[in-house]
Amino acid sequence: MIRFSLKCSQDHSFESWFQSSEAYENLAAAGMLSCIDCGDSRIVKSLMAPKLSSIKTKSETSLTAPKSDKEKALAKLKAEIEKNSDYVGMNFVSEARAMHDGEQPTRSIYGEARPEEAKALIEDGIRVAPLPFMPKRQTN
Repeated sequence: MIRFSLKCSQDHSFESWFQSSEAYENLAAAGMLSCIDCGDSRIVKSLMAPKLSSIKTKSETSLTAPKSDKEKALAKLKAEIEKNSDYVGMNFVSEARAMHDGEQPTRSIYGEARPEEAKALIEDGIRVAPLPFMPKRQTN
């Protein structure tokens, strides 16, 4: 795996991992890369300096440690939701309906639902929203 610093024609900078330099070149040539900020598909590699530090902190050794402000904001949101809500897994739909119908006390929950189930909840006036992260049990 190799990490490249990339830049779009609108001057947005971001990083991405590729299986190899050749994999990057193939994806770029096919127009299959896009900017995470604006969706622009005119992407080029930008100047990248190697890390030279000899002492690595725990966050530097993790591939999942948040780097950008957006990643840090998402990590903070995830931590707040996990701290203040109950994870109900695949029981999310039945739990949300039971609370809406007054069969269970209202509390903050998060879990999993198929798209058609989430749509049905919304159509029935039950307020739900997708979360921009996967539950802990589905991550490595």
